[in-house]
Amino acid sequence: MSRLHQRLFRLNERIARLAAEEQQAAAELEVHRHLEDDARRDAAVSESPIDREDARETAADVERFGRLVADLRRRRGHLEAKRDRLLARLG
Repeated sequence: MSRLHQRLFRLNERIARLAAEEQQAAAELEVHRHLEDDARRDAAVSESPIDREDARETAADVERFGRLVADLRRRRGHLEAKRDRLLARLG
């Protein structure tokens, strides 16, 4: 197997791992979005300081997971572009 083929193989493995991580992070983001929605509603109805704090914490979780998903997508896109360049060299 040529060096180029080995690089492509390793890139494909990294892309697959990032795609799996992205899928898991996106699923967790959806869970946190639902939790945030519930926490906001609870905070609005009860006006309890504990509920407001919970709403702030869940909003921070949504933001954190959103950044994680965006970062994983960016990294995967970069690797896919690199793979495409290598494939073009392969012919």
